[in-house]
Amino acid sequence: MALGLLADRRDGLGRSRTETLNRIHRLLLELIPGGAKKFLSAMQARGLIADLRPNDPVGRVQLRLALELIEELEAIDRKIKAADKELRQLVSDHGSTLMELHDIGPSSAARLLADTADIHRFGTRDRFASWNGTAPLDACSGDQQRHRLSRAGNRRINRVLHIMAVVQLRNRTAGRVYYDARKAGGKTSMEANTHIHGLT
Repeated sequence: MALGLLADRRDGLGRSRTETLNRIHRLLLELIPGGAKKFLSAMQARGLIADLRPNDPVGRVQLRLALELIEELEAIDRKIKAADKELRQLVSDHGSTLMELHDIGPSSAARLLADTADIHRFGTRDRFASWNGTAPLDACSGDQQRHRLSRAGNRRINRVLHIMAVVQLRNRTAGRVYYDARKAGGKTSMEANTHIHGLT
């Protein structure tokens, strides 16, 4: 399925970007006192080292490597932009409205469509939750009623749903309202979060 192949490619680009950015951060820690902020664009990284003129051989090599990695990051960003554009079109061609949900991008929507295929094959939402690993498992102890998330299921879909849940909790969404209601009802933060994963 083309959508699945492109979703895999997009995931790979995301991993490459994270790895490249981590390497840039390690070099910036050596070149700049205190290093750089966690979320850094290629343009921001260039700005940080623009005026650096190391006098020692090690510093000069570090600066050159940082510049090379920034160029790699820029190339990856261009590929990600192109991949997202193609995925957005493919998701739209499938007639999906997933991207209308709060902060669901083309990559996440494509992964959901590609791995889930025909949603009707699950029959019920409980079967779908069991398949993707968001069905809460009973973890009761004595009189305490507790649940935890399953470690089984499709981990790629589980990751997408986890990101969706986290984003919902950061904003005033229906998911956040539901989470707050569970907390007000006596659930712990972890338990309320477990329910959000199942709800998502």
